[in-house]
Amino acid sequence: MTRSRRLRPTLRLRMTLLNTLLLVGAGSALLLLAWILVGEAVFPVNDLAPDTRVVLADNREVDAKDWQRAAIAAAQTELLAKGVVAILAVTVVGMAGAYAVVGRALRPLHRVTATARRLGGETLDQRINYTGADDEVAELADTFDAMLDRLNAAFKAQQRFVANASHELRTPLAVMRTEVDVTLSDPEVDADELRRMGAVVRDASERANALVDALLVLARSQARTGLRTEPMDLAAGVPGALSAMENEIKRTNLAVSSRLAPAPVIGDPNLLDRLAGNLIENAVRYNHLGGRIWIMSGDDGEYSQLIVGNTGFEVDQADVAGLFEPFRRGGRERTGARGSGLGLSIVHAVCQAHGGSVGAVALPDGGMEITVALPLRKA
Repeated sequence: MTRSRRLRPTLRLRMTLLNTLLLVGAGSALLLLAWILVGEAVFPVNDLAPDTRVVLADNREVDAKDWQRAAIAAAQTELLAKGVVAILAVTVVGMAGAYAVVGRALRPLHRVTATARRLGGETLDQRINYTGADDEVAELADTFDAMLDRLNAAFKAQQRFVANASHELRTPLAVMRTEVDVTLSDPEVDADELRRMGAVVRDASERANALVDALLVLARSQARTGLRTEPMDLAAGVPGALSAMENEIKRTNLAVSSRLAPAPVIGDPNLLDRLAGNLIENAVRYNHLGGRIWIMSGDDGEYSQLIVGNTGFEVDQADVAGLFEPFRRGGRERTGARGSGLGLSIVHAVCQAHGGSVGAVALPDGGMEITVALPLRKA
């Protein structure tokens, strides 16, 4: 809801009023000081004898002290009258000057406001591009531009994520619908054909279900809601993950070696098990026949670490960071079935949710080594 522009206590108005109050206060203090000094001024008649008379220009004679008091009163009255006029003049000029100067100083803020009002899904590329003095306003404008850069990147990433998720879900659904339509359109379909259709539909539904589960895990990790915090070992999920991939490991004749030292952490057991499972599944899927997988765990005194490495085809180090984005897959899937492209992005999200980090190094002879580091649980 847009605020009314009437009687708004704007920053410009408040700064102008503050400047006006300061001018009035300073002028009044100076006027009061001058009034006191005039009242306490010492006239030469104080050195005259008592009952001394003063002859005025009109030949009138008056007592010297009475003349002094009258002169002081007249000077104070004139001082007050002219001082008030001077204060009013200075206040008006100062108010106008302050209003103009503050308005000029706040002009970049109006540009920030105007840019913010124009922002939308299609206009996130607009920037303030402030070119004035290097002051607080310039810092604010630069910060706002940097925030827009981050928002634009996040918005585009969200658009890519939604498009990719829609595409990934559409594929198994299309397979199921095609199989059902083709089978039902055949009037002479037999039991074997129906069983074949059922198997295809089951596989496609499992793939869609796995994708939905992965999306839910990713969303939960990124939102950091409902996370359990229990003492556990970062490598506790490794045996279960190796057992789940046992058939695939045997089929591709992979050599698995492990050196698991205690890696105590505090975190959500389900997410940390999924983390280990995704790393090992990724190492199996992106490998070559007869390749190797090595798994290590331990701590460096500050962080608990889980390291999973695998052989495989060469990976460009420049492309490694992109593999942790949702729906990003390696250039060639080596041995495993086609995945959803969410495995490493879930690993990254789980690490962030637990205050840790994940990094990967492309090996010179092919393959990668991925290192997960989470805060060490102190004894």
